[in-house]
Amino acid sequence: MNDLGSIPDGKVWAGGTRRLRGDAAGVTEAADLIRRGAVVGFPTETVYGLGADATDAVAVARIFAAKERPQFNPLIAHLPDAAAAYAEGRFDASARTLAEAFWPGPLTLVVPASAKCGVCDLARAGLPSVALRVPGNELARDLLARVGRPVAAPSANRSGRVSPTAAGHVLADLDGRIAAVLDGGETPVGVESTVVACLGGPPRLLRPGGITREALVACLGFELDGAEPGAGMNPVGPGLLASHYAPRARVRLDATAIAAGEAVLLFGSDLPSGSETAQALFNLSPAGDLTEAAARLFSALRHLDAQGVETIAVVPIPATGLGDAINDRLHRAAAPR
Repeated sequence: MNDLGSIPDGKVWAGGTRRLRGDAAGVTEAADLIRRGAVVGFPTETVYGLGADATDAVAVARIFAAKERPQFNPLIAHLPDAAAAYAEGRFDASARTLAEAFWPGPLTLVVPASAKCGVCDLARAGLPSVALRVPGNELARDLLARVGRPVAAPSANRSGRVSPTAAGHVLADLDGRIAAVLDGGETPVGVESTVVACLGGPPRLLRPGGITREALVACLGFELDGAEPGAGMNPVGPGLLASHYAPRARVRLDATAIAAGEAVLLFGSDLPSGSETAQALFNLSPAGDLTEAAARLFSALRHLDAQGVETIAVVPIPATGLGDAINDRLHRAAAPR
């Protein structure tokens, strides 16, 4: 039961958000805050999450208030291990196979909620399903084990903004709107978890992410169905709004020529024509390494957006492997708002 009182708009931490060290004392304090109903940023292997007690609707409402997030978008509940996750959902054979192969790790499984599921309706957006993940980050699992309850945790940024890959990013977007952020350094994956729905029919890939489609297919032995981002007004999984992960600047995709004054997001060694007129350039990976590019994507968008440009031009990026997730994020960033 939370004891922090009413928080109508998220702007209550007048003294500023605390930055906790990623050690035992920091984990203990962060867990205590979450158990009391506060919202705390914490690192996973993908991006920083904005964590609150998933069993407490008031605490979950504080996530929405801090993020200014549409409430029809469900949240991922994070657990310290697979056994804890199995108690919250009903896992068919495909879901079990995926969990055994990729947990702990950057995979979220959307499954029917169990009869004893503790994740509140607000975190599930009123759906009969629940989105579950066991993160690969050891500090995150230590925190989750100490909390002892499912922790709802979307990315730790205001809704639609660029996802954070460092504690400083969380503070830049949410200082004063959340209680604390547990500093675990830079996140290595850099894009959110892959989301797969296992709801009784064939598994569906709802969101590309840190586990590639190829790895999922190799594990299951068959191809996955897909889902169009933003299809419908009530997505069954997180991160499915069409306009998402958006910087303030307009994003122009598949740019082969650059207009004067644009910022440019590069990949590989080639420069598009007109690059000499760009206001700013950032190369996701000069070597053309998609893993490096994924880890740097959100930091790159933040950096270019901070230059005050009207447009960020993005060169073509291969859609294989992690490029699938990178392009998914970029298409959301470029969607009409």
